[in-house]
Amino acid sequence: MSIELRHFRCFLAIADTLSVTRAAERLHLTQPAVSRTLRQLEQELGVRLVDRSTHHLALTPDGLAFRDQAAIAVTAFDRALAPPRRTGWPLRLGHAWSAAGTDTTALLRRWHEEHPDTPLELLRIDDRTAGLARGDVDAALLRGEVRAPGLLTEQLTTEPRVVGLPADDPLAGRTALSLTDLTARTLALNTVSGITTLDLWPATARPTATITIGNTDDWLAAITGGRAIGVTTSATAEMHPHPAMAYVPLTGAPPVPVVIAWRDGPGHPRIPDLVALAHEVMGHRHTTPNGTSPNGTSPNAT
Repeated sequence: MSIELRHFRCFLAIADTLSVTRAAERLHLTQPAVSRTLRQLEQELGVRLVDRSTHHLALTPDGLAFRDQAAIAVTAFDRALAPPRRTGWPLRLGHAWSAAGTDTTALLRRWHEEHPDTPLELLRIDDRTAGLARGDVDAALLRGEVRAPGLLTEQLTTEPRVVGLPADDPLAGRTALSLTDLTARTLALNTVSGITTLDLWPATARPTATITIGNTDDWLAAITGGRAIGVTTSATAEMHPHPAMAYVPLTGAPPVPVVIAWRDGPGHPRIPDLVALAHEVMGHRHTTPNGTSPNGTSPNAT
C-alpha cells in the first residue's frame, strides 16, 4: 500500500476532532472506514499516531509531529489545484493577535504600493505560530519566543507589557502596576496564542487563580466581564480599545519581542521582500541582509 492524500485528510480530521466518530461525520465516511484508513497509515509509516481507549483519544508524540507535516502537504495540494488567478501568487501573512500593531496599515499599504502584482493576505489564526507550522500561511508575525521546529525568525521590535483590567477596577486608575500588585487576582491566560504564563512571576509570588482562554476575543470578554485581569503587550491596547477596558503599564517585566517567521525551506519567493519591508516599517534590522546575525549565526533559528 502507498500513502495517498485521503490518508492525510483522514488523520487530520481525527487530529482536529480527537474523535473517530466526529471525523467520520466530517469526512462523510463510516467509523470503520476511518479507523481502517488510520490503521493503514500507521502501518505504512511504522509508528503509532493515535492513542485510543474507551474513554479518550489523543495524539502520540509522533502523531503531533506528523500532524503539521500532513497539514502542509494537504494545504500545498489544495493550493495547487485552486483556480488560477489573474493576479500574482498571494502571499499569506498570519498573526495570532494584533498583527503589526499600529504599523499594520502602513505595512499593508506599503506592500500594495511596492508589490501590486502580489496580493498580501493578512490572516488571523488562533495558533501559537498563527498557522505557519501547519502550512496555512507563508509567514507570520509572532510575539514571544518561537520554539516550533523548522522555522526561522527575525526580530522586528519589542513591545512593553501592560495589564488589562475592567475599567471600574480599583487598580485601573494607577499610572503603573507591578507583578506583585497582581498576585491576589485571577489571571486570564491565553494558552493558544498568548505569551503570558505564570513563569513571568517569581516562583514564590505567582497568582494562585487562573482561567484558561483560547483566543483574544475571549480574553477581552473575560476581563471586561469582571472575571479576571490579563497581561499583554502595548499592541493589544492599541488594536483592541474597549470602553469597559483599561490598560495600565506593567513595571518589572521584560518587553516582548515581535518577530517575523517563515519556514526553513522552499517557500513563497516574495518572503525576503516581506521580511525587509517589515523591518523597515516596524523597526531596525537586527541581522545582515543574508539572514545571519552579526556573528554569522542564523537569527533565532528553531
